[in-house]
Amino acid sequence: MKKLVVLTGAGMSAESGISTFRDSDGLWEQHNVEDVATPEGFAANPRLVLDFYNQRRRQLLTCHPNGGHTGLAELEKYFDVTIITQNIDNLHEKAGSTHIIHLHGELMNARSSADPSLIYPLSAEKCDIHLGDLCEKGSQLRPDVVWFGEAVPMIAEAARITEQADIFVIIGTSMNVYPAAGLLGYVHKKVPVYLIDPKDVHTNRYDIHHIKKGASEGVKELKQLLLGE
Repeated sequence: MKKLVVLTGAGMSAESGISTFRDSDGLWEQHNVEDVATPEGFAANPRLVLDFYNQRRRQLLTCHPNGGHTGLAELEKYFDVTIITQNIDNLHEKAGSTHIIHLHGELMNARSSADPSLIYPLSAEKCDIHLGDLCEKGSQLRPDVVWFGEAVPMIAEAARITEQADIFVIIGTSMNVYPAAGLLGYVHKKVPVYLIDPKDVHTNRYDIHHIKKGASEGVKELKQLLLGE
């Protein structure tokens, strides 16, 4: 079974109603990204940051996978699929995909602000993190999200998986955010690369098959191309 590796970004979940900040001049729901997505922002105003992610979590609970998510899950019938996602939502999981690497963390988890290995799943019933919520070692809980300026702990595993790809697919990412954008450099030269995005995306590879569609329609076309339908 061929190994299909898929790198997904914000455009993957846009049809599901998940807001992005890169399309709104560095603002995310009227907040400066530096204030809500950096360690410095959390240190300066932890209550603001916690409330911001509480709102993101509540929004996520109302969202559903789109046709792109479900289409990727269906491809597991035909390929050994690994999804490497820059998204912090859980829509790939909800759609039924079974092997997912979250580069930037997971919104539905909390973790210790002192010990990154202490991670606690959140639920629909208890999805908020409050100031004063502590881990077992007594440190404040924070979102299990990789903020700007922090290391990306899963990037080495993502690079290892990418090197094994027989087919590589990019969906809904600008390829401007590193280290994720650097994964393309780990794809062997003879491996076919498909890009699904309605916009032009500039990379250093010139043999990419660009499907200029959104996630749902793009994955449908990808499936037809891969399966010869």
